[in-house]
Amino acid sequence: MSAPVLVLASHNAGKLRELRELLRGKVPGLDVDTQVIDAAAAGASDPVEDQVTFAGNALKKAREVAASSGLIALADDSGLSVDVLGGAPGIFSARWSGVHGDDEANIDLLLAQLGDIGAEHRAAQFVCAAALATPAGAEHVELGTSAGVLRTQRAGSHGFGYDPIFEPEGSGKTMAEHTPEEKNAISHRARAFAALLPVIIDEVTRALAAR
Repeated sequence: MSAPVLVLASHNAGKLRELRELLRGKVPGLDVDTQVIDAAAAGASDPVEDQVTFAGNALKKAREVAASSGLIALADDSGLSVDVLGGAPGIFSARWSGVHGDDEANIDLLLAQLGDIGAEHRAAQFVCAAALATPAGAEHVELGTSAGVLRTQRAGSHGFGYDPIFEPEGSGKTMAEHTPEEKNAISHRARAFAALLPVIIDEVTRALAAR
């Protein structure tokens, strides 16, 4: 097995799976299935998200895991921004209901809060900040967004988080009704990591050449 080169600063299996697919075949010399691992496999803790912006949280996580693992670290912080709620849940998306990572409770609460809001006022967007940090101290961050509207009921079984109630602009179906391949073409995370890809390629190429 090849030694890891990249570590995702997260213990979220869904995010690791998505990242591997986003990078597959795009980074010369990188075997995503063996050389891209998560924080748990690297023996790193899941950093606390205590910053007040998506970019701040993503950079903090990447920085801490790069330092503790000795590997190039990637991290993202993402969430749902609802226009009528003034941008909330925002950075609190994963713990909107009070329990971090309880997707069903988060969706239930948001749907209840928007229960009497008409379709014309249910605009929202997913926002993602993707960050890279190296053990040597290099840092970079990019943003990606996906605009759409919020449904009143869940639909679809793919994805995670708010995907079952978010309908990307012009798609006619929720993010959770898209196949993983379709989602990777339009998602906020895919767009953020696509913008970050040239930096990832440069850093991985440099790391592989140094072996």
